[in-house]
Amino acid sequence: MPALIRPLMFAVALIVVPLGAAAQQINFGGIRADTTAPVEVTADSLGVNQADGSATFTGNVVVGQGEMRLSAATVRIEYGADGQSRIERLFASGGVTLVNATEAAEAREAVYTIASGQIVLTGDVLLTQGQNVMSGEKLTVDLKTGTGAMDGRVRTILQPGGK
Repeated sequence: MPALIRPLMFAVALIVVPLGAAAQQINFGGIRADTTAPVEVTADSLGVNQADGSATFTGNVVVGQGEMRLSAATVRIEYGADGQSRIERLFASGGVTLVNATEAAEAREAVYTIASGQIVLTGDVLLTQGQNVMSGEKLTVDLKTGTGAMDGRVRTILQPGGK
């Protein structure tokens, strides 16, 4: 392929992907988590609501599970039917960042359902995988399989591979 055609094809791909894609499938090789691992939460403060079986962590919240870290201003945790022993869901808000060794995602809010291993990030989502960047309105990640999908006016910037 002539040297001038390859950059032109890449430029066309950058234009076509954002305009034509409503949802983009993504491979999350690095954003995986052992959903059976303990969940550790640190924060500036904690409020517990016995009536609905929830706990709300506020201020510099960091949630860790295995190699995955989620940070936010506020994280509300819903517990199982008995209200204490098993975490069902985490609701993060106030500038959410999800990181692993090789990938990072940012959004306004996130919901992590522990049993299914699914995390849904919404609101101005920005995903960085190495030098590649993708943005959209909703990112759904299956932490067990390392796969996901980006929805809502997806824009992708892919760096061309080496020779």
